[in-house]
Amino acid sequence: MSRRTAYVTDLRTLQAECTANFVRLDRLLGDTAAGERVELPLASHTARFGTLHLEVVERAPYTTVVRVFQSGVLDGMIDAPRMMVHLYHDVQMAEVTDFQRKRHFEGRYRYPNAHMHQPDEKLQLNRFLGEWLEHGLAHGHDTRIFETP
Repeated sequence: MSRRTAYVTDLRTLQAECTANFVRLDRLLGDTAAGERVELPLASHTARFGTLHLEVVERAPYTTVVRVFQSGVLDGMIDAPRMMVHLYHDVQMAEVTDFQRKRHFEGRYRYPNAHMHQPDEKLQLNRFLGEWLEHGLAHGHDTRIFETP
C-alpha cells in the first residue's frame, strides 16, 4: 500500500493569486469609499446570472475590507456564496479571510478532517475569488457608468 505524501503549501502560487485578485478588485472598485457598493449585473447575450456585489466595509490607509456576494436567480434556493476579502495596499495583495462566515483559514489542512477542508483550502478559496471577479469583469455591467451627476 502506497503512502500519500503530505500537501506542501505553494506560497508562490498563493501569492500570485492574491496579487492578481488585488488588481481585479482595484479595477472593479476604483475609488469606492467605505460604506459604498459596486453592483455588477451579470449577463450574456442570452442569460442573466444575477448581480455581483462588492461592498467596501472599511477603507484605511494600508488596508481595505470588501464583502463580496452575489444575488439573483437562485435566491432562496441555495446559500449564495459570500466572502470577506482584505486588500493590503502596501504589498498589493487581496486575501479571502472569511467564506460563508468561516474565518482564519490555514495554509494547509490534514485530510481528512472534521470540517472537510481540502488540504489546499486557502488557495482554492482565493482561486474561486479570482474566477468570480474575472466573471464580473467579463460579464458585468457597471451601473455607475449610467448615473448622471
